[in-house]
Amino acid sequence: MKISYHAHNLAFRHPFTISKGTKTHQPTLIVELEFMGVHGYGEAPAISYYDITVEKMIADLERKKMFIEKFAYTDPERYWHYLHHLLPMNPFLVCAIDIASWDLYGKLKNKQLHELWNGNVSANPLTDFTIGIDTPEKMLEKMLEKPWPVYKVKVGTADDLAVIENLRKHSNAILRVDANAGWDLETALRLIPALSKLGVELVEQPLPKDDWDNMSKLFVVSQLPLIADESCVSEKDVMRCLHHFHGINIKLTKCSGITPARRMIAEARQLGLKVMVGSMNESTVGSAAIAHLLPFIDYVDMDGPLLQVQDVATGISYADGRISYSGKPGLGIEYTGLFNRE
Repeated sequence: MKISYHAHNLAFRHPFTISKGTKTHQPTLIVELEFMGVHGYGEAPAISYYDITVEKMIADLERKKMFIEKFAYTDPERYWHYLHHLLPMNPFLVCAIDIASWDLYGKLKNKQLHELWNGNVSANPLTDFTIGIDTPEKMLEKMLEKPWPVYKVKVGTADDLAVIENLRKHSNAILRVDANAGWDLETALRLIPALSKLGVELVEQPLPKDDWDNMSKLFVVSQLPLIADESCVSEKDVMRCLHHFHGINIKLTKCSGITPARRMIAEARQLGLKVMVGSMNESTVGSAAIAHLLPFIDYVDMDGPLLQVQDVATGISYADGRISYSGKPGLGIEYTGLFNRE
């Protein structure tokens, strides 16, 4: 096994704002595994509020490179377990290597990943398109610029209700609201009934991630499904979300890859929780990893390549929210290096 990496800084079409801040570019790390002449690719974007940078991922990779490469590779799940203990403080890097490992494994087996997992892609959920926080007028402009069947609308300002009312006047599309932990209980109790009347489908992470007491109160009375994001980072969080949320949003980067994500999906199903897999603004590499999980989930947010003007790979396509695969084995992508999409 040999490992190499490629750092990129992908430009957004519009400044991307959520309740935690604004960014114009998405730093990301692509890792490349080579085994028996076959190459696999994985990705982990850097997220500032989780305090893991591309530089930290590279430093950890270089520090542990000999051990990453010496593993006697047979399958991704055994490799993930090894990496999880080798890099316990960097789930982002573990995620990138785990995705590359699955890409490699699919190529060695000459199967697409969803085929390896016996997934039926005929009823895949549609991906949403995210509207970042801005003025109500600018958010409407972003929506009209990109006609789409499902929108995720970032909220967490004094204008939240006005924003949704304005968007609803101009579109019958499905609207999902994501507060990114930006509300308190009083705000959620006030806004959710009004959002329900506007036909909003669900609310993602309304309260701060550790506000479990108030989440349990909101859970009992909410007219809309509540989906955990910041409150559900890794496998240990799934059970805790029961009776606080109606579903969970799994981020591959946060939970440390495809391998634990598949276990989280299985546990959520056993608990009767809905499952979303979400984007952290990955390029096509990381988005393709999400794409192969589509047969097993209820909602998906994998619009990173749509939000950015730059990409590093080809292999999946978007048409009115529906994802198409290349048909090639593994992730089905071709890593090209940085290029402008349009």
